[in-house]
Amino acid sequence: MIEPSHTCSRLGPAATWRRLRMVAAITFACAVLSGCGEQFQKGYVLAPGALEQIPIGASQDQVLIVMGTPSTVATLNGEVFYYISQRSERPIAFMNDKIVDQRVIAIYFDKKRQVRRIANYGLKDGAIFDFISRTTPTSGQEINYVAPLFKALNIGQGQ
Repeated sequence: MIEPSHTCSRLGPAATWRRLRMVAAITFACAVLSGCGEQFQKGYVLAPGALEQIPIGASQDQVLIVMGTPSTVATLNGEVFYYISQRSERPIAFMNDKIVDQRVIAIYFDKKRQVRRIANYGLKDGAIFDFISRTTPTSGQEINYVAPLFKALNIGQGQ
């Protein structure tokens, strides 16, 4: 005659409950720690194809219709609209979030309030880089205004 094995009865009820609680705690911890990471978007969210709708020579009103209100405005040989955004993610709950992308879209206007240039600044290899013209601004009024915007984005991020 074969008798069924009753592991629980050999351990006793107290040990069985401890083991079940430990398994439940480990399962819960694994679920929390391996849960889906979180992504955060701060500032301006660029709609797909938005920049393509703004040709050189477009009016300032057309830019406002397509892009909306800028994050900030400056005057550099005409007016400049800046749209500032930052994306960060946190792979595991309760950890600090890490910046994965930050952008400053700059739309430069001439004295007639028409678009003269568009730049999409981001960081590439730690330097400010224009992803439209594929250049790194090195000096002048333009970089003097854009660089502090990136530094302001990093405040409080532990970066």
